Amino acid sequence: MTEHQPQPEPGFRDSVDMMFNRAVTLMDLSPGLEEKIRVCNATYTVRFGVRLRGQLHTFTGYRSVHSEHMEPVKGGIRYAPSVHQEEVEALAALMTYKCALVEVPYGGSKGGLRIDPRDWDEHELEQITRRFAYELAKRDLISPSQNVPAPDMGTGEREMAWIADQYARMNTTDINSRACVTGKPLNAGGIHGRVEATGRGVQYALREFFRHPEDVAKAGLSGKLEGKRIIVQGLGNVGYHAAKFLSEEDGAKITAIIERDGAITDENGLDVEAVYQWIAKHGGVSDFPHATHHEDGAKLLEAECDILIPAALESTINLSNAERISAPLIIEAANGPVTAGADEILRDKGCVIIPDMYANAGGVTVSYFEWVKNLSHIRFGRMERRADEARAQLIVDELERLSADEGLGWSLSKNFKERYLKGDDELELVRSGLDDTMRTAYQAMREIWHNRDDVPDLRTAAYLVAIGRVALSYRSKGL
Repeated sequence: MTEHQPQPEPGFRDSVDMMFNRAVTLMDLSPGLEEKIRVCNATYTVRFGVRLRGQLHTFTGYRSVHSEHMEPVKGGIRYAPSVHQEEVEALAALMTYKCALVEVPYGGSKGGLRIDPRDWDEHELEQITRRFAYELAKRDLISPSQNVPAPDMGTGEREMAWIADQYARMNTTDINSRACVTGKPLNAGGIHGRVEATGRGVQYALREFFRHPEDVAKAGLSGKLEGKRIIVQGLGNVGYHAAKFLSEEDGAKITAIIERDGAITDENGLDVEAVYQWIAKHGGVSDFPHATHHEDGAKLLEAECDILIPAALESTINLSNAERISAPLIIEAANGPVTAGADEILRDKGCVIIPDMYANAGGVTVSYFEWVKNLSHIRFGRMERRADEARAQLIVDELERLSADEGLGWSLSKNFKERYLKGDDELELVRSGLDDTMRTAYQAMREIWHNRDDVPDLRTAAYLVAIGRVALSYRSKGL
């Protein structure tokens, strides 16, 4: 293995550009089209004041639009004290490629507000969110047909409901106003399965990976997901749902959970739900019973396991620790958790990385379903569910009649009738659509990964698929 000399770490935006550039060298694009796809179309910076606690506070927010090859553009809004323009632009670029890869008809966008939500009470956060939404909406940076935000780090259903209501107040005759934002609560136009969507997408991505023994062997692994040792970094919405589903439904063992106040380990597998409830009550994993606590959580990224799931911030695996990462398979539940430099080191070591633009696309996929639901003004399954049940009942009745008439003594196997007769509700349809999306996108990536000698990894394959689709959109527009 080649010795890697210490070098300056590129920023997040530079990392995305480096990975983009690595892919386009393998494509036949004109320099003009290549540049058009790479650059961010526009970034709006807003500084607004809100009177709180007896004085005026000024907040800085961003909304970046990377590509309008399809509209509306789509991307979350994050609340974090570290939010800055470069980060928002990098995330907007990733959204463009992510939507293209999973064939969701959006361009890429992203937003951020430089704020620590923990510093403010709920009613204060509502005032801040509404003012931010107002500043964006009046410039068409929130609109059902042009720009549709969603939750991200530091935001959730509550903030999306405030944004949707603010937009509706400003656009009282827009019948599609609820479609201005996704990730809303169910009672405000949301969709079943949205909160769990990104974590569920990570689960479906791993399931699809393990359906291909050839791919599993490339990571030096064998068999199925059952019994695999998994380390999860970050038990927020995405990490929690991914860990919960993989352990409860696929038989994997979560051997370590890394949080901001250290890490906890148990070789027999941690109870994810219990850990999550503990964090909600105590603010961290310290003193969690029935597990070993480690002060230096970051060191656990390097611990032995079968699968590593970084589900926190970007750049957590970088030049300073990449050499010591021992996981043979990494799935990027977070955006940009592996820097461009670390990516190269890990590839040289033979580590397989399932890239962020694919692995965490469950969120935008189900957001798309929610947007379609809002525009159609009817929940999925409402028209056809009972008709499907009635048709299934006809078949069951006929089978039972045949058995009785002919004296065949047939009997339907246990639970068959109950499962077969149940029509699909919205949640089941959402999960079905998400599963299909994740399978199809993975197959598009792996086809390039396996059939082209100049494509060394899944990340390059993902960029090739995504950039190729964006290029086709621009060409069809006559650009």
